[in-house]
Amino acid sequence: MQIQGQIVDIANKKIFSGEITVENGKITSIIPKEHQVKNYILPGFIDAHIHIESSMLVPSEFAKIAVLHGTTGTISDPHEIANVLGKEGVYYMIENSKKVPLKFHFGAPSCVPATFFETAGAVIDANDIKELLASPDIHYLAEMMNYPGVLFDDTEVLKKMEWAKHFNKPVDGHAPGLRGEPLQKYIAAGITTDHECFTYEEASEKLALGMKVIIREGSAAKNFEALIDLLSEHYENMMFCSDDKHPDDLIVSHINALCARAVKKGIDVFKVLQAACINPVHHYNMNVGILREGDFADFIVVEDLVDFQVKQTYINGALVAENGTSKIADIDFETPNNFSTSFKKPEDFEMKSSAKTIRVIEALEGQLITNELHHKAFLKEGKLVSDTENDILKMAVVNRYENAPIAVAFIKNFGLKEGAIASSVAHDCHNIVVVGTSDEEICSAVNLLIENKGGVCAVNGAEKKVLSLPVAGIMSAKDGWETGKLYQEIDAKAKAFGSTLRAPFMTLSFMALLVIPDLKLSDKGLFSGNSFSFVDLQIE
Repeated sequence: MQIQGQIVDIANKKIFSGEITVENGKITSIIPKEHQVKNYILPGFIDAHIHIESSMLVPSEFAKIAVLHGTTGTISDPHEIANVLGKEGVYYMIENSKKVPLKFHFGAPSCVPATFFETAGAVIDANDIKELLASPDIHYLAEMMNYPGVLFDDTEVLKKMEWAKHFNKPVDGHAPGLRGEPLQKYIAAGITTDHECFTYEEASEKLALGMKVIIREGSAAKNFEALIDLLSEHYENMMFCSDDKHPDDLIVSHINALCARAVKKGIDVFKVLQAACINPVHHYNMNVGILREGDFADFIVVEDLVDFQVKQTYINGALVAENGTSKIADIDFETPNNFSTSFKKPEDFEMKSSAKTIRVIEALEGQLITNELHHKAFLKEGKLVSDTENDILKMAVVNRYENAPIAVAFIKNFGLKEGAIASSVAHDCHNIVVVGTSDEEICSAVNLLIENKGGVCAVNGAEKKVLSLPVAGIMSAKDGWETGKLYQEIDAKAKAFGSTLRAPFMTLSFMALLVIPDLKLSDKGLFSGNSFSFVDLQIE
């Protein structure tokens, strides 16, 4: 097979008219050749850190959409399904991914559960990490979000990192806001990357200390604008990722959109493509070709180097996407699940109180971090209830693995004026998280998810809309486009109920993520990420 076009040689920073010859899935020659073809040929894009589960799609369905945007490989942390199903969940993702051509590179989840201040469905200890890292299907130790464990020399944490060093596989980081001497110790432990930087100054310090910084732009956390100006100087040590990408957003774009945005800011296209296509392959020793003779024939054809509109995607020399049509075939897959909680009653969400002031979680648009607010308590008949006038809404986390007391808190900036929204995609343990205007609506939403053994939903009285997620309670059994369409409809419902957030369900999914400061809610109670301890809802 021969393909002609304008060859983009990223390493040598040049573009030339040429022809690529592919035999048996590999590039046998790249030669200069005059022709009239105007399209550009370049290596495929790599998402340098993503939880496939957050797309609500199994890997085989994710692949069908991602290749449309020129993605040929991913660095995938199966942390989400591991918190639900343990090692078997990791193996499920690997086996499903092998049935499609996109090159998934899975890591061994380092923090399952992320903390012991919440209830997960499984535990992955240092012995499990050893087993996983010994497999050629596992390429790295995934994000070490237990940075207190690193800083205080936790034995189990250090054992996990030692196994990564033993198998010569890199260790990913997760240390939002970590600076100074603690950061130096974190890096000295052998941690090589961070995708959690949310300020220019933080990312600059981590780069100066030798860490690779991954610019994240997902459905909820958006750090592109804060960090992109670093790329011109540090392009050899930066990458792009989405981290968490909901299905409706994945249908629209992937890493290609970040390249387009960077180029339109005036950043040299070769530096942009170095970060998007080359750096992840080298850092993680990926089995992905980068457009050299002898490489796997993994490359894309785009109309130009401004918008990066993808015309064709090739993986191992096979055409897997062309002009907006995916050529990856449907496959059958199982739907493992472990929802084990009973239906709830409205009174299960009641909270008797005489408090005058309460702690309130402040959700922030485009961020995973939250603030702690203190607000006047809103009481009815001696019970704390939602205050829709001031946008202080009741929130709850329900243990999905067993019957247990329900944790209740209050949150600002969801903006609901009626109804409730709920999700069993709730990082990291994937219990049910819900926010609503009344106990009745909150209970209705929770029971709808229990009935479906997982999902996302919006309810308002008799009006109920649900996207069922039967695969571990976090992924759909439907194809990507149908899943994306249903998700868009439920997202629209949440906004019709009053939410002003751009991605209310993605934001909701992080309100139980204890390792991102500050105030969050687990199934065991209100938690401060700054003090790393539980705190009282009621102040006075």
